[in-house]
Amino acid sequence: MNEEPTTVWDRPERGRRGPAPERSRDQITAAAVALADEGGLNAVSMRRVAGRLGTGPASLYRYVSTRSDLLDLMADAVTAEIDLDVPLSGDPVEDLTALATRAKRVHLSHPWLLDLPTEPVPGPHGMDYLERALRALAPSGLSQPAQLETIGLLNGLVTLFARTELRRNAADASPSTRVALTGVAATEDRHPLVVAALANSPAPEAAEDTHALFDRMVRRVLTGLVAR
Repeated sequence: MNEEPTTVWDRPERGRRGPAPERSRDQITAAAVALADEGGLNAVSMRRVAGRLGTGPASLYRYVSTRSDLLDLMADAVTAEIDLDVPLSGDPVEDLTALATRAKRVHLSHPWLLDLPTEPVPGPHGMDYLERALRALAPSGLSQPAQLETIGLLNGLVTLFARTELRRNAADASPSTRVALTGVAATEDRHPLVVAALANSPAPEAAEDTHALFDRMVRRVLTGLVAR
């Protein structure tokens, strides 16, 4: 008989026998998040987390079996920073746009989320986020599979725009300079549609333009999906 898969949250933090644990998973997770915030995912190892906590690496394996488990705990911990207590308006587009904006803010605060090697296993806070998104979509009339697809697409937009914003902030050239360089590469005889599109598009200059673009695109996508 095949055993059902378990997650790190399903396993007890201490056995029925033996001494009480000196650390908690929450403490270990908080130390790992702090390391990742300071130096990215490459800074997170059992040895470094143990050093941050003033203990030996071997002791951590009583609480976390693998580094993958630790990454799952970290992702779920920062998901808790997304405010889910804001009252819903009953308008799926408004409510999901606001939720996506808060989710993007967390990604910008913890850029290492975009570097996770695999999709993290949803933990308690991740499931709270999903429940909130489904509640926001409930008035839409979409089928449950369509609601899950919509949330998946929304999460994709969050990570896409967060990654773009981080890269833009780290880039040497301003947004308007990059648009100008694109215009130089385009030729009217070979790329007439590109030239026309660039000629009629305002060049982004400020960071708030990125936020406005995100808001506009999320609303546009959600409006199209919810209206179907």
